[in-house]
Amino acid sequence: MMPIATRIIGSYLSPYVRKVLVCLDLKGVPYQIDPIVPFYGNEEFTRLSPLRRIPVLIDDAVTLADSTAICEYLDERYAQPALFPQGPQHRARARWLEEFADTRMGEVLIWRYYNQLVIRRFVWGEAPDEEVLRKAREEEIPQILDYLESQLPPEGCLFGDLTVADIALASFFRNAAFARYAIDAARWPLSARFVAQVLAHASFQKLRPFEDLLLRTPIANHRTALAQAGAPLTPETLGTSSARRGILAQ
Repeated sequence: MMPIATRIIGSYLSPYVRKVLVCLDLKGVPYQIDPIVPFYGNEEFTRLSPLRRIPVLIDDAVTLADSTAICEYLDERYAQPALFPQGPQHRARARWLEEFADTRMGEVLIWRYYNQLVIRRFVWGEAPDEEVLRKAREEEIPQILDYLESQLPPEGCLFGDLTVADIALASFFRNAAFARYAIDAARWPLSARFVAQVLAHASFQKLRPFEDLLLRTPIANHRTALAQAGAPLTPETLGTSSARRGILAQ
């Protein structure tokens, strides 16, 4: 019997939270979400996530504060459908591509692009660093896409069925799109096709109305707006009204 007490802490706008929510949906695991922006987490949030990062998963067995650990846990606890491909070489490659997404793509697409245009403005009231943005647009994002072009198949997902690697890679480009970045399909056709196909999956599309709502809603009103939209919220929140920076500098 599926648990009804799985709780996720973290905003719908986070690519790491999105990865976990898609995996939960694929597994058919019901959950409730406390959709906080991590900078607004209280002391209990710090206790659960010592690095003050999201997502956090809490269920009847564990508390985990890392998206990769969460997805591996879900795949081991709920056997079907599998989040990883069959065969040691394919599983290893899937883990590598997920790691590439979570580290290098997160560093560039989130902290050097999305952070500059969205987080700095709406959380901290700061202007973007134009040199950081220029380097991301002109050098670092193209390097990422050049690499992906060498890894992606001409059609379909990486290993046939949707896996955590596909989910992780595509999720970061959803955030890039929030900041008005679009993949040049003429220059990177495989990447453009792949990202569009994965983000069109039903498990991603279920999240889209909540994401779009948050993009046009002040952070202070996120929870109220989501409740009115029917999001599966937790009864209580670990959010506060004032922001503070995380432990890991970006």
